[in-house]
Amino acid sequence: MVKRAKTAKGNGPWRRVLRFAGWLGLACVIASLVLVLPFRWLDPRTTAFMITAQARGTAVHRQWVPLSSISPSMQLAVLASEDQRFPDHFGLDPGAIENAIRDYRHGGGLRGASTITQQTAKNLYLWSGRSFVRKGLEAWFAVLLEACWGKQRILEVYLNVAEFGRGIYGVEQASMTFFGKHAADLGAPEAALLAAVLPDPRELHPNQPSDYLRERQRWIIRQMRRLGGTAYLERLR
Repeated sequence: MVKRAKTAKGNGPWRRVLRFAGWLGLACVIASLVLVLPFRWLDPRTTAFMITAQARGTAVHRQWVPLSSISPSMQLAVLASEDQRFPDHFGLDPGAIENAIRDYRHGGGLRGASTITQQTAKNLYLWSGRSFVRKGLEAWFAVLLEACWGKQRILEVYLNVAEFGRGIYGVEQASMTFFGKHAADLGAPEAALLAAVLPDPRELHPNQPSDYLRERQRWIIRQMRRLGGTAYLERLR
């Protein structure tokens, strides 16, 4: 009896630690859901990246439009450019992650391997950079977005918060700024050109496309055709 009492007493601090860890984990999950779930129905008024840009003195220009007011060509262009397996994964692309880890182990540096879902999570909640902490949070929020929103809502938010030029956020603002037309009226060449700037929107300019940007535009158009055209978007339903 004495021995058993000592054992129970000895386990006391560990039980308190485990109990605290459990409550802390539950609190983190609840806090994450509070940040994610409302935007299934509500359109975000701003994002972490917009706030950072404004803090650095950059004026932010944006116009929100529903997915139904964005041309199917534009929707397909970003999928062809950024995340061709978007309909099939649950926020993370294991193949792309594996390749990124392999490159990192061979001295290639830590690179993104980010799905559209991860990019949406990063734009909304996180900060720029390539640390493992940020990538871990990005992955966590990406899985929550997939669970709470669905594919069409993720694509809608992504197209409305992505940066297409310095201070230009969302495809409607980009379309009006660079082409003088609404996002609903974008054709495949214009959509591909806008999608082509996404990896580096502050250095690539759709209104003054470089040879590199034109080549990337042509590649995206080829990928759009390879995916089967806008019929590919039916897989998001």
